[in-house]
Amino acid sequence: MSRGHGQLRQSQVITTYGPGALLDLPEHSAIVAGLETWPYTGNLEEIIDERLTGLLRAVTGVASPRMYAPPPEPPDPWSPGQGIGAWSFPEWFVVQDDDGDPERQRSRRLVHRRALDERRRFDSKAVVPTRFVRACPRGHVDDLDWSGFAHGPGERCRRRLWLDERGTTGDLAELVVRCECGKSRRLYEATELEHRPLGYCRGKRPWLGLDTDEDCDQPSRLLIRTASNAYFAQVLSALSLPDRGSAVEQAVRELWDDLAIVDDSDDLRFIKKKPKVTERLSAFSDDEVLAAAARLKRGGTGDRPVKVAELEALLAAPEGFGDDVPVDPNFHARRLPDAAWRHGESRLSSGVESVVQLHRLREVQALIGFTRFEAAMRDIHGEYDTDVERADIAVEPLWFPAVENRGEGVFVHLSQAAVRAWLKRAPVAQRLDRLLAQHNAWQRDRRRHRPFPGGPYILLHTLAHLLIQSMSMRCGYPASSIRERIYVEDDHHGLLLYTGTPDAEGTLGGLVQQARHIEDHLANALEIALLCSNDPICAQHAASDGLEQRFLHGAACHGCALIAETSCEMRNDYLDRALVVPVLGVPDAAFFHAP
Repeated sequence: MSRGHGQLRQSQVITTYGPGALLDLPEHSAIVAGLETWPYTGNLEEIIDERLTGLLRAVTGVASPRMYAPPPEPPDPWSPGQGIGAWSFPEWFVVQDDDGDPERQRSRRLVHRRALDERRRFDSKAVVPTRFVRACPRGHVDDLDWSGFAHGPGERCRRRLWLDERGTTGDLAELVVRCECGKSRRLYEATELEHRPLGYCRGKRPWLGLDTDEDCDQPSRLLIRTASNAYFAQVLSALSLPDRGSAVEQAVRELWDDLAIVDDSDDLRFIKKKPKVTERLSAFSDDEVLAAAARLKRGGTGDRPVKVAELEALLAAPEGFGDDVPVDPNFHARRLPDAAWRHGESRLSSGVESVVQLHRLREVQALIGFTRFEAAMRDIHGEYDTDVERADIAVEPLWFPAVENRGEGVFVHLSQAAVRAWLKRAPVAQRLDRLLAQHNAWQRDRRRHRPFPGGPYILLHTLAHLLIQSMSMRCGYPASSIRERIYVEDDHHGLLLYTGTPDAEGTLGGLVQQARHIEDHLANALEIALLCSNDPICAQHAASDGLEQRFLHGAACHGCALIAETSCEMRNDYLDRALVVPVLGVPDAAFFHAP
């Protein structure tokens, strides 16, 4: 998508600039509008994935959710109804004086949109949107009450307002909101939440248009429009798996527009009054149809999380090299023969059960909402923390923006026996007790509940980050374009590293071929982890030292195990090199021996 003021890729609409996101363009500031302003869905490409549809139904409560791709760039960018809408926001501006007086540059007039002329200027002077707005954790966002902030609660004044810069750093402590009546207040006071300096949230949802306010009891918080915590997209994703459904499931899929509302035999009898439904379901009993409809409503995977079905498909991959003709264009996986990747008796590969090449995969991502200030976290099954309330992307969401990525990947399955033996070791138990204590300290500090993922997850998660760094040096893709999916289910523990692109042709095969060199990558990854440039500080990190409160990290920092958050499913939480390889001060808790 593009306009005269900037460009957005379709995938960015899902992950970064969806409805409710704040855009900062060279001469404008806007907020991306809700789905009601998007083109009619009949003009959009529908994306089909039954498992993700079932997950959307369970998470959002929408009975029959659909997914559509964001509109592509239209031939005529100025034709109405072709692109994604956006509303001008905020409505307060700072006047840019251009008389060359350096003293005047430090005091700028604050004006409302209604005071601007038709050229969006004030008194023939250029204006820029203010950097500061107010918001709340529920996603609401609003202009600051500049006069109310300067004068305090209960006082009102209609005289002119100014924003003074009493320094050169632009720090909040150097910014003062001043009224001509003499009242003033430093902007840093807006961050003192215990005094509620910005009052309570008014429930404003400008991205959804007028008259969409809702009740809110949260105190307003200062938000910088361009800050990284202004928008956290909530995205659900699933890999497209081979269709192993029965004949009755296929029939129910074909009639899903009619059968989506069926919950019991009475509903089914009513729907079967339609001739096309009766004819298509004539070979099946009502019980069979109801059972198939129930399975599809749950995403086709029963009550199991999406990741369980993905893991089963990966473990069921037949042995081979992937040179056969793919039966399914969306999923083509082959388990490499041991001789193709295991070279002799290696102490590193002894902890690996099997390696699977995903020559073709399709991932569908759907945007369901967003948060501000703090991202909603996922559990080990990829499901979001319900303690953080998400903001809606439409007044009444009936469909969701989605993109499909086609690409390739490598799946590494750890030995079940090796993992069980590792967990029984006393140093491992001691290390996990320490990580659990830090996790509990995080819960107390944040006043939130979150299940501890466990030792196998932290082991796999850290190993995935190290392998991403190693493989990116040889596969032709940057580390930021390789993503992870961690699987910890019952006695099966594995990690999937994959890359993808919205292009219909997918990727070029550089990553999938690294499966044959997994031993080399393990050795390189463990060498990366053995000694961090920040050791011994990194290796001996403890959240209780009072200097930094990285509760969810063990021996991990930006010098060794942290990667781009776009690649990580846990936003760089729950990492510890000590569980992967011996580190300074913790020599006996590692799953792998030093290379």
